[in-house]
Amino acid sequence: MKANTLRQKYLEFFKTKKHSIIPSASIMPDNDPTTLFTGSGMQPMLPYLLGEKHPKGTRLVDSQKSFRAPDIEDVGDNRHTTFFEMLGNWSLGDYFKKEQIEWMFEFLTKELGLDPNRIYTSVFRGDEKIGIPKDDETVKLWQERFESVGVEARAVDMAERDGMQGGRIFYYDAKENWWSRSGVPDNMPVGEPGGPDSEMFWDFGVDLKIHENSEYKDQPCHPACDCGRFLEIGNNVFMSYIKTDAGFEELEKKNIDFGGGLERMVVAVLDNPDVFMSDLFEGMKIKIEELTGKKYGESEEVTYAFRVILDHLRGATFIIGDDKGVTPSNTDQGYIVRRLIRRAIRYGKQLGITQELWLKEIAKVVIEDYKGTYSELERNKDFVLEQLDKEEIQFSKTLEKGLRELEKGTDPFVLFTTYGFPIEMTQELAKEKDIEVNVEDFQNKMKKHQELSRTASVGKFKSGLADDSKETTCLHTAAHLLLAALKKVLGTEVIQKGSNITAERLRFDFSWGEKMTDEQKTEVEKIVNEAIQQNIPVECNEMSIEEAKKQGASGIFDDKYGDVVKVYKIGDFSQELCSGPHVENTEELGRFKITKEESSSAGVRRIKAVLE
Repeated sequence: MKANTLRQKYLEFFKTKKHSIIPSASIMPDNDPTTLFTGSGMQPMLPYLLGEKHPKGTRLVDSQKSFRAPDIEDVGDNRHTTFFEMLGNWSLGDYFKKEQIEWMFEFLTKELGLDPNRIYTSVFRGDEKIGIPKDDETVKLWQERFESVGVEARAVDMAERDGMQGGRIFYYDAKENWWSRSGVPDNMPVGEPGGPDSEMFWDFGVDLKIHENSEYKDQPCHPACDCGRFLEIGNNVFMSYIKTDAGFEELEKKNIDFGGGLERMVVAVLDNPDVFMSDLFEGMKIKIEELTGKKYGESEEVTYAFRVILDHLRGATFIIGDDKGVTPSNTDQGYIVRRLIRRAIRYGKQLGITQELWLKEIAKVVIEDYKGTYSELERNKDFVLEQLDKEEIQFSKTLEKGLRELEKGTDPFVLFTTYGFPIEMTQELAKEKDIEVNVEDFQNKMKKHQELSRTASVGKFKSGLADDSKETTCLHTAAHLLLAALKKVLGTEVIQKGSNITAERLRFDFSWGEKMTDEQKTEVEKIVNEAIQQNIPVECNEMSIEEAKKQGASGIFDDKYGDVVKVYKIGDFSQELCSGPHVENTEELGRFKITKEESSSAGVRRIKAVLE
């Protein structure tokens, strides 16, 4: 089964269950300072899971573009990717456990044809300390499904993680089978919802050789271990509790949030544990083989390099090709794009690629393969190819600088952090020049660096809603006024390229090719403050995309949740697609002040501003 077929089967299956199909949101989240990228299907849906009404109703289904930057260093094995598609279906206070389990079992076994003898599930084992019982209801529902096709479904407790025990359904603790924005129940603040979940696993079989030489060789195997035998193909979240001052209480309206990786489901159908054997990567593999003369799978070293290039260039193409596309830089999303591209170049060199400006050849394949599903890639094709060429040329210059620094005896760790030099590339260059490299010292410094990075970015990569404090809400509304003012001062061609809003300040990226003059900044401030002083009501109207376009609303129409959208109108001053939050009247905002205007990336400027 091809990936495109599987994706369509999933969407159509839930359409028959009265779900509305909604398009993917942007890979760059809206107004969410807690994360650089949309890292799951659930992330854009959080406002609706937390009670906001969705314009398309209470039953929804989608395939969401997702990217997880912390997984970059893990890419190279058979199952890690940074970019992936998350299939999702949602019940907003509508159906619950019974329907979800019945439908997922039907989809996996009948639509995809997976053997129920090789499907295993997990459930929440309860927590007496917080008064939430074992999820026996979910166990019973799974048992009914398995037994309906003649598969025995014994439930076993995994408190000790002591192997399969003849089980089909496994009780795990909150670390494995509880979902909330903040993680386990102990970490949840008062007012946050959460609930038990039930994961589904595909068994590649006890004869799998993948873990023979790994740390898992002699350990007891079970579905949630990481030995490689089992692959999680989906997770059903039953959002049913809310944390209160008195403990946990059941929600009046309970939600379903399902997420399943498209790539993972494809390899389960193929019964091949290597995610890169999916047809999603086939065209790219052929192109790399043409460029290198090498074959995927011919050796561990070659396969590892192929996987890095396949994953990283697919991810970079989707990030740059998004309608909020970012360019390679040394900060935030741009830094991640730069890392992806430079790692791909490094492994391209290892495979012997000598062709200049070869990155775009892989990107062309990605765009061709995905344009039917994600039209923005074709729309932004020229921009993607241009940025890849620029970065490839820039990195060639960086290589020359790095070589000079290496010959001076510069620390390999400095070469990595300052020049973006992977240690493997430093080792190669050092070998050519007969220079010794202390790899152990580099690794020790990297461990400290990674610990500091993880500590600093605990919130940065955490999924969740942006802060909805009064201060943040005011700055978010001010961002609408800022965009309108920029269009008046600089021209209507100005397009928002991203924003990051906290309670302290507004950061706003927009398309513009040169530094703003002091006069232009002063004029923008003046226009925004005049709008604030007019005490204009902020109106929210739901309408079709066609009507929003007719009315001249600004926004990225292809990245929203359906053909019915929310348009926030601030008098005759601003009319923009958005999902909130906003103040009721501009009089609540205070005085707007630009604190900084600078370059964000090629063709993109950044304004930082506050409300005084």
